[in-house]
Amino acid sequence: MKKPFVTAQKLQQITAEFPTPFHLYDEKGIRANARRLRQAFAWNPGFKEYFAVKATPNPVILQILQEEGCGVDCATLTELMLADAVGFAGEEIMFSANMTPFEDFSLAYELGAIINLDDITDLEYFSRLPAVPKKVCLRYNPGGDFRISNEIMDTPAEAKYGLTRPQLTEAVRKLLEMGVEEFGIHAFLASNTLTEQYYPALAKLLFSVVAELAEETGANFTFVNLSGGIGIPYRPEEKPVDIMVVGEGVRKAFEEVLTPVGLGHIAIFAELGRYMLGPYGHLIATAIREKRIHKDYIGLDACAANLMRPAMYGAYHHITVAGKEENPHDHKYDVTGGLCENNDKFAVDRMLPKIEIGDIVVIHDTGAHGFSMGYNYNGKLRSAEILLREDGSAQLIRRAETPQDYFATLNLPLKSGLA
Repeated sequence: MKKPFVTAQKLQQITAEFPTPFHLYDEKGIRANARRLRQAFAWNPGFKEYFAVKATPNPVILQILQEEGCGVDCATLTELMLADAVGFAGEEIMFSANMTPFEDFSLAYELGAIINLDDITDLEYFSRLPAVPKKVCLRYNPGGDFRISNEIMDTPAEAKYGLTRPQLTEAVRKLLEMGVEEFGIHAFLASNTLTEQYYPALAKLLFSVVAELAEETGANFTFVNLSGGIGIPYRPEEKPVDIMVVGEGVRKAFEEVLTPVGLGHIAIFAELGRYMLGPYGHLIATAIREKRIHKDYIGLDACAANLMRPAMYGAYHHITVAGKEENPHDHKYDVTGGLCENNDKFAVDRMLPKIEIGDIVVIHDTGAHGFSMGYNYNGKLRSAEILLREDGSAQLIRRAETPQDYFATLNLPLKSGLA
């Protein structure tokens, strides 16, 4: 049975101070998980996790990860600005291009970030920078299907990211002519995988490509970025990935492919978001309405604007009714929000304890791609973010939006009654 990282009693204390809905994060769990990841790859002296900022773009969370030795992976101008404001600098920042405006490239260059090129045409941007960076990463798309033991994990041929294999050789040769001295390679070929075989299989593929490119071009490859893709167990019956097994699998691939060809110096990078933060966030909401028609509905003060994954993907998020963890799950509900959209549902036909108006509802595994994917449809306002500190205190790390925030970008004054 999935259990919240916070007790019902503690939730009563927190909700007495901070009104629902809000996203709650577990500092203790975040730090312990970052240390497990580092331990799993301790065999590689250059290992570094570049946390995917898009997953949880909160400065306090980023500071915690920085204290645990992580860098950040940014994809946009504002994510770069956030990383800079938090205190990340130079090669602590990876910038992953994707149909990127030049101003984003320019800021990445100014910050000294490692730029991860997504397309052969990105090389034209380099000629417009004050100088060509000495270290560059290239994003690879092998096309076709990505398989592990004949099981299709995903279809890179349908993905908009990365260079083809022939383009990699062309890009490396052109970048060498431009003065680039160090290279890395990156690929993201599957999402939310719960098999320990994904990273080792991806690593073996990338290690082989690096060995080929080094021989073809003479380029100096110094790192391989395995990106993200390691998943989390959203459902109670699913088992978490054993990161120690993953790390050992990558080590074996490393020693099989890279060490024999004199590339044992290469550093391993990761770019995990969901794995780092997902289980260590909950969306906390209150049951405010009940409706009985053809089905039984429980309405929360949260909605898809606070967590869009169920509405967007049909994604499963486990639900706990605080204080009723041991009660019989003998009531079938659709758990919904208040948007004017029929897909605004956190759960469909979910068996739960009987829910009363005023009950606190915990929606699990929202620590990544939860708050960050929020939006203002129907004029809904983004919620607060709160950190449960290791000492048990609760810290507001982002206040909830107000109507004033919503109207701030409009040339329309608020009526006095709404101020």
